[in-house]
Amino acid sequence: MAASMASTCRYASRHGYCILLRRTSLCLTLRSNLHCSSPAHNGLLFSLNKRGIVKNSFPEDAAQDRLPQLLKSGAQTVYCGFDPTADSLHVGNLLAIIGLLHFRSAGHHVLAVLGGATAQIGDPSGKTSEREPMSADAVEANTRSIRESIQRIFTNHEVQFQDRAKKLGTVTVLNNMKWYKDCSVVGFLSEAGRHFRMGTMLSRHSVQSRLKSSDGMSLTEFTYQMFQAYDFHHLNQIYGCKIQLGGTDQLGNLMSGHEYIHKVSGEEVYGLTVPLVTSSVGDKLGKTAGNAVWLNRDKTSPFELYQFFVRQPDASVKEYLKLFTFLPLAEVERLMEQQREDPGKRLAHKRLAAEVTKLVHGKEGLESAKRCTNALYHSSIQALEEMSDEELRELFRESPFHELLLEPGTTVIDACRRINAIPEGPRGYQMVLAGAVWINHSCSDKPEQVLIPKIHILSNGLTLLRVGKKNFYIIKWLSL
Repeated sequence: MAASMASTCRYASRHGYCILLRRTSLCLTLRSNLHCSSPAHNGLLFSLNKRGIVKNSFPEDAAQDRLPQLLKSGAQTVYCGFDPTADSLHVGNLLAIIGLLHFRSAGHHVLAVLGGATAQIGDPSGKTSEREPMSADAVEANTRSIRESIQRIFTNHEVQFQDRAKKLGTVTVLNNMKWYKDCSVVGFLSEAGRHFRMGTMLSRHSVQSRLKSSDGMSLTEFTYQMFQAYDFHHLNQIYGCKIQLGGTDQLGNLMSGHEYIHKVSGEEVYGLTVPLVTSSVGDKLGKTAGNAVWLNRDKTSPFELYQFFVRQPDASVKEYLKLFTFLPLAEVERLMEQQREDPGKRLAHKRLAAEVTKLVHGKEGLESAKRCTNALYHSSIQALEEMSDEELRELFRESPFHELLLEPGTTVIDACRRINAIPEGPRGYQMVLAGAVWINHSCSDKPEQVLIPKIHILSNGLTLLRVGKKNFYIIKWLSL
């Protein structure tokens, strides 16, 4: 399975594809006949709807039997887009990726499109003001980073979660700059612009909300829906893509794509929306809201991602198990029953955190998250000894990291003073005597105690020093 993923990525690389992930959306509700009509029952849409991953569709009649029948007729192509406006995707984007993974597992082909072109325009959906302009170099760097993240997640899913008895669909990553880089403004407006109507474009919710704001909306942002519509048309013509997946905030853009394709080619295409992931107080989880949990390790470590899901409110855990994991629904119910029997063990929370961390960071990332959890919350010396420098820096991201030469006779007070962890003079000495200094989770209240290997200095050459309750310092000892 891993080999097929690698082969796909090499194919994409040979043909100059980058990656893009843009958001898409749709809006009309999947009616109850999706639940009860026999063609849809036990189909992919029925399953996704039951998990809460897909709740809405566009156009409305697709919620009945046309789209389910299309999916049952053979392998289809589904796309989702992501604009590289940051150097990492976040948990708010993860559900759309999981939607693509479900389609791929069912044998359908998926396209992940990175908006190297559209990121420089800026999607106004869900925004109260215009984005700061981005340079082409910044967009290119972000695109590379997000491409690697998406490929990692698809590979992790294939290796860790995929049923080997099922035939996977293909995955292709693209950059929409590929079809815009040689397109002139006059050529684009001449080809695409004549099919858009001002009244319809002005009626979009994303446009209306911005027009009523004090900042208004620029012409650049106003044209965004044209570009996303053209992307769908291009993918439909080149790859036979008939389904777009995206968040509910993309409804206007998705409708524009459907209308444009219908006018130009008469093709019938469809949209499916995934719910926006929100915090316990209802805030959208994204970089705009300032509360992003990132999918790249250098921005959010495996430990931090694991803890984010472990700390979710009890009321959210069942929903998140259905949305963010690939556990059968019967197993989700069993987990919730075990949770009700012994809430203190938080079995459902831990399983949720483990499944998501393994998907995003792989088996090694999950093991790292567990080591960090044991080291920090269970005072495990063994876990500390097994941690790499990188993990320690991730765990204590804001803590100073020092490399010191280990001289013979170095004492506790020497170590504290060399890293400026305590004040100079008698006050610092008294702090050690009073038990304010802890080394590797043990209180060190003897200032003149010479550092002892395997007690004060772990087998990996590290010392974790804490002063008070929250002031951590990491020391890497260098031998003479």
